[in-house]
Amino acid sequence: MSDGFEAGSSSPLGATPLLRQGFGAQAAFAAGLPAEAFRKTGPYAEALAKAGVNFSVFSKHATGVRLLLFDRVDDPQPARTIRLDPSANRTYHYWHAFVPAVQAGQLYGYQVDGPFDPSSGMRFDPDKVLLDPYGRGVMVPRNYSRDAAHRRGDNTATAMKSVVVDVAAYDWEGDAPLQRPSSRTIVYEMHVRGFTRHPSSGVPERTRGTFVGLVEKIPYLKRLGITAVELLPVFQFDVRDSPPGLVNYWGYAPVSFFAPHQAYSSRQDPLGPVDEFRDMVKALHRAGLEVILDVVFNHTAEGDHRGPTLYYMLEEDRADYADYSGTGNTLNADHPIVRRMIVDSLRYWVNEMHVDGFRFDLASILARDSSGRVIPNPPVLWDIESDPTLAGTKLIAEAWDAAGLYQVGTFTGDGWKEWNGRFRDDVRSFFRGEEGLIERFVDRLFGSPSLYGHKQREPEASVNFVTCHDGFTLNDLVSYDCKHNESNGEGNRDGADENRCWNCGVEGPTEDPAVEKLRTRQVKNFFTAAMLSAGMPMMLMGDEVRRTQRGNNNAYCQDNETSWFDWTLLAKQAEVHRFVTLLNAHRVLRDVEDERVALNQLIREAHITWHGVRLDEPDWGHSSHSVAFTARLTRERMLFHVILNAYWEPLEFELPSVVDGGQAPWRRWIDTFLDSPHDLVEWEQAPSLGGSTYRTGPRSVAVLFARLG
Repeated sequence: MSDGFEAGSSSPLGATPLLRQGFGAQAAFAAGLPAEAFRKTGPYAEALAKAGVNFSVFSKHATGVRLLLFDRVDDPQPARTIRLDPSANRTYHYWHAFVPAVQAGQLYGYQVDGPFDPSSGMRFDPDKVLLDPYGRGVMVPRNYSRDAAHRRGDNTATAMKSVVVDVAAYDWEGDAPLQRPSSRTIVYEMHVRGFTRHPSSGVPERTRGTFVGLVEKIPYLKRLGITAVELLPVFQFDVRDSPPGLVNYWGYAPVSFFAPHQAYSSRQDPLGPVDEFRDMVKALHRAGLEVILDVVFNHTAEGDHRGPTLYYMLEEDRADYADYSGTGNTLNADHPIVRRMIVDSLRYWVNEMHVDGFRFDLASILARDSSGRVIPNPPVLWDIESDPTLAGTKLIAEAWDAAGLYQVGTFTGDGWKEWNGRFRDDVRSFFRGEEGLIERFVDRLFGSPSLYGHKQREPEASVNFVTCHDGFTLNDLVSYDCKHNESNGEGNRDGADENRCWNCGVEGPTEDPAVEKLRTRQVKNFFTAAMLSAGMPMMLMGDEVRRTQRGNNNAYCQDNETSWFDWTLLAKQAEVHRFVTLLNAHRVLRDVEDERVALNQLIREAHITWHGVRLDEPDWGHSSHSVAFTARLTRERMLFHVILNAYWEPLEFELPSVVDGGQAPWRRWIDTFLDSPHDLVEWEQAPSLGGSTYRTGPRSVAVLFARLG
């Protein structure tokens, strides 16, 4: 295994050989014959496609390949076995066979012969039923066994099976990716199952937790004012990759990079997941909402060297796996065949599934070469950025990995957006009252020029968020000082210990109205900072109604009410929901005197003057907890005055005079210290203010505006 890449063996995927680029087990393709047949097009190819299906896989060291066709997913034996002849059905390292009469929906798998020598990285097991890594569909038997997949020997009845899919057999009705500008984007990170699985969702039981269930909640998403949903992994994943008695809920355990997760379909037939995923995308697009997929190209579900083998970076002794993902293995994205597979996967989801963008989990792993060294111009990242098919597609990097590589502000490429972990940390620290944060906090508010200014990047390079799936919810961020992950079965050792959280004086739920009022105010402060800042904002599902995970900051294995969206909170937390909805509406687009003004223009285009409690005297000192600035929008003839007070006492801030062709009073738009509905009002309802100062409550944000003459 001199190149560090090979089809493996005993695994949920097993020894999964890799397909040649552009050729898969699909009714639409008619290749896979000897080399000269790959070049044939026109009626000949069309006739082949109608007559059956071509199957083609890549494996450098395989000595034999058998194609297995199944009638049912849990059959103990295949209905038909086709042995590929090395002399007639192999071209270079590609094993291929055209099978007449096969139709869409056919279940299949492979068995592969080859050497078994773990000390050199070879783990072939000819008895294992293996998935097609380019397969467009996957079916999971009811009695699927991860343990059987790890052991050597036959696992036919309990193995996942690939599905033949004719991707052309769908009517998109003119749909296409929306390509909304990032400056007009608000991302809503959500979990397909968790969004509607709770009994309170009102979704019929049969479709709760599915793509269909999500479609039923599109009106809610529209009213909330977000413009894009970022879905936690929807590639087929192994739910058994979890602690005993629990399940892998988040989905960061992929077994296929082309197939939608079967359990997210309300249908039980093999083609249901593909059809219902595309129905969902089409419905979201009709509502003006983009679809961004959280993709996991850094590891697979197969654990470390004691489990199965796939396409891993190997340590020098080649028996163990390099682990930069924290999951026991790392996908070798620097290998040319794997690079091709990653780009092919992205093209597929854009071309055939019409998605609008991708968020790359632990994307910095893709910056490592086959030996794990960080390289300055990683080929796979430039392949992705420069691919014409992906032009206009949103590419978002989680610009770090689990082995200490942190590239926020320095990630490779020109077109990538980045999850700004510095924004999360500094905004959290500022509003909980830490010292020495004022300059960093302001930098984050203005698009983090200290991070991105050297590249002359637009502010939207920074994806600004306070919470995400990984960590506390926003409610728990202001309700707990410590994580409470006991239910994960790991003795509360899992999950981050450093959360920059503050419980506002009481650990966990409380009936104390003063504590609850402070927590609600802090939640509003975080939302206001994220929506006011320059960059592309992202919010976490349920934060708009103070969804709680009861202090669990690593709920990856909690497929229960810990993680599900509790829809009864819409009524219980109506104040926060109203605030977020109005704030989102102003962030994206607002009409002011016949001018179309986005709130983030306040940061992007305005002339800024800085203040402290006294005009033109900002306090940048170590112990400062407050700052104010005036933003002048010349084209719209508007002034905004923003006051950010993280101090635990009220402060009186001087206000600048408004004189420009006539006196115009300041009007209060936002004040998070005030009770609803005065905390955030519509423009035309904003009350006028008298006097030359504004008293800002403790731990609060105020935004005033004035129209110039």
